[in-house]
Amino acid sequence: MPWPERAAVVDLAAIRHNVRHLVETAAPAKVMAVVKADAYGHGAAQVARAALSAGASWLGVAHISEALALREAGIEAPILAWLHTPSSDFSAALAAGVDLGVSGWELDYIVAAARAQERPARVHLKIDTGLGRNGSTAAAWDAFVGDAISQQDEGLLRVVGLFTHLAVADEPARRETDEQLDRFREAVALAEDAGADLEVRHAANTPATLSRPDAHFDLVRVGLGLYGLSPFEDQTSADLGLRPAMTLRTRVAACKEVPAGQGVSYGLNYITAAPTTLALVPLGYADGVPRVATGGPVLIDGTTYPVVGRIAMDQMVVDLGPGIAAGSLLGAEAVLFGDPAAGAPAVESWAAAAGTINYEVVTRISPRVPRVYIDSEAGA
Repeated sequence: MPWPERAAVVDLAAIRHNVRHLVETAAPAKVMAVVKADAYGHGAAQVARAALSAGASWLGVAHISEALALREAGIEAPILAWLHTPSSDFSAALAAGVDLGVSGWELDYIVAAARAQERPARVHLKIDTGLGRNGSTAAAWDAFVGDAISQQDEGLLRVVGLFTHLAVADEPARRETDEQLDRFREAVALAEDAGADLEVRHAANTPATLSRPDAHFDLVRVGLGLYGLSPFEDQTSADLGLRPAMTLRTRVAACKEVPAGQGVSYGLNYITAAPTTLALVPLGYADGVPRVATGGPVLIDGTTYPVVGRIAMDQMVVDLGPGIAAGSLLGAEAVLFGDPAAGAPAVESWAAAAGTINYEVVTRISPRVPRVYIDSEAGA
């Protein structure tokens, strides 16, 4: 079967490799594979199955709807969903056996759903230790925990976990992580004194999993590392023992010789300085490639070229230089990013060109780009 014209190729063997490495790093803590946002653009159900087969114990998502989609795909592993609104379907979450993160206001909604279903909810209470997003404030923590324990005593829920999220773990030298962990330990002690019998305490994201063993507790939540990408500016995936799982590839759609003075793409911000050959790459911002990422690398026939001119909705242009015959590279594979160990440009190069981070580059690849799954360990 021929490859699609455009494809985000996901190597499930790389996912398994990364999970095995993270499981070993986190031990004896368990690993939660974070597959929110369609597994950072890699495909939630496919990545979840690969991660679980490699030793992940939990799955994590932002929204209940994401958890329900995993259940509909036949995945029965423990799942935690932590970002809600008053319109969230708490009843469906309870019916599907999904654990729920709770920051405060959600408790009344969850209790109402549990009472209606005559089914206790499993909840993880969240404390805001410094990130300033959701999570109970320290001032409200005692009352929040007391309310949750009262509902537990009535059989309407079980407080099975406590968690927080770290703000600057990707900058290991910063003292704020120490402060957050100290506040988290205090919050755990208060909750346990109030009667919480916890299954899991969790705080570490990917950077803390890799750099802060003291943040591992019972469970770590790994997102970026699952996909083989580095959260640190000064360390590559290879430095961390990780393998990037996604390769974004297409084929050259046109190849033509042009004279000096040829303008390229909207705005004519790039003008050829000499006779040259231009190649048209059929990916653009509708496919999730950042419009501002002029200069991003494209690997064609063993050579990496920068994108010139503005990236358009469906396409971009690279300047191949002189000496390339018109049409000679028509249909050649063009790789935007993948595993540098295999010769592909790094996704971080595209992040730098766009002034963003590697997380955003992979998560924004649009549904118009088919996901193709391979297993390099099986040769499939």
